[in-house]
Amino acid sequence: MNLIFISPHFPLYFYNFCDRLKARGVNVLGIGDASYESLPFYTKIALTEYYKVNSLEDYEEVYRACAYFTWHYGKLDWIESQNEYWLELEATLRNDFNVTTGTKIQNMVPMKYKSKMKDVYRQVGIPTARFRMVDDYQATKAFANKVGYPVIVKPDNGVGASSTYKLKSDDELDYFFATKQPYISFIIEEMVPGHVETFDGITDKDKNILIATSHVMLNSIMDNVNEASDTAFYSQPIEGLDLYEVGKKAVEAFDTRSRFFHFEFFRLDEDRDGLGKKGDIVGLEVNMRAPGAYMPDMMNFAYNVDVYTIWADMVKYNQCFYDIKREYWVAYTGRREGFGYAHNYDQIREIYGQNIALETDVPEVLAAAMGNYVFIVKSRTQEELFKMIRYILKREDGTEWM
Repeated sequence: MNLIFISPHFPLYFYNFCDRLKARGVNVLGIGDASYESLPFYTKIALTEYYKVNSLEDYEEVYRACAYFTWHYGKLDWIESQNEYWLELEATLRNDFNVTTGTKIQNMVPMKYKSKMKDVYRQVGIPTARFRMVDDYQATKAFANKVGYPVIVKPDNGVGASSTYKLKSDDELDYFFATKQPYISFIIEEMVPGHVETFDGITDKDKNILIATSHVMLNSIMDNVNEASDTAFYSQPIEGLDLYEVGKKAVEAFDTRSRFFHFEFFRLDEDRDGLGKKGDIVGLEVNMRAPGAYMPDMMNFAYNVDVYTIWADMVKYNQCFYDIKREYWVAYTGRREGFGYAHNYDQIREIYGQNIALETDVPEVLAAAMGNYVFIVKSRTQEELFKMIRYILKREDGTEWM
């Protein structure tokens, strides 16, 4: 089996996907824009071969890399990246190399354009926020005044919270129109009074869910980026939740065959006309790749499994060989450089060392959304987990984060 993995070196932990595949006898063929010498050691040994291109944005260059691998190893069976930014590149290459184990470019629109995601959600009975394309100024202003400020403006085809804004008045809308990038197609949507709960997991080729979990955001990624706030979220048991049934509808509605998936939903914190009652679920966005921000590792800690192995076994055998049973509550806490905290790293380690599953610096390019330094902690109870989040993120002036 021959699998192309695009940009296997970034984020750093992505070498795990390649490592588990190679252990199963798969030829893992990396394509990236970093020199081979600069690749981390664990990435190098997880690859069968690596092909450097000057730019992954240059399709012809990436195409030639795939052609080279085809010449040396035979027909390509899979093309993957697990990175939102490269999904359209993957899909175009699948067309050109007749790779059938994933979405092709002509079917990618509902999974990349936020306006089209909403159409699919609604088709299976999942409500979504009202929106319109940002085109005509007067029509956009009328929409904002109809649904009421604040409103959210974001790229129709965007990654993460990049170029995403919360606008609170006509003046801020005017400023957005005066300064927005003309080459980006934006949508504007009503602000949903709720918090984000995800539905994350892996499917086989028939869309059967092999493992699934959920992560609850304690603040929004948009606020993390725009306000440079601390970051915290936690994994919750998905078994028996209404979110599991809604998530299964989404899995069936989108092309989730043989995928890692990451669906985002709002849980309403108050009643909202046209959306539902407090506690109801509203569709937000779709990401047809592994969840980011070390969520795969959080799944490992929560279930005492290895999701990279589950994914590799799905690719190679279309099966999961684990007995999936949740054991821990797990939380991600990201601290910011330049902020004063009540407790230093050594104090955190001294009190909660037995609960720390992972701690690490965050690459600068990801720090806006994830924080600069991360503690991932686990506990048998939600109460203790929340206590740890408060301790880690407590400011030196006594301010409590939660």
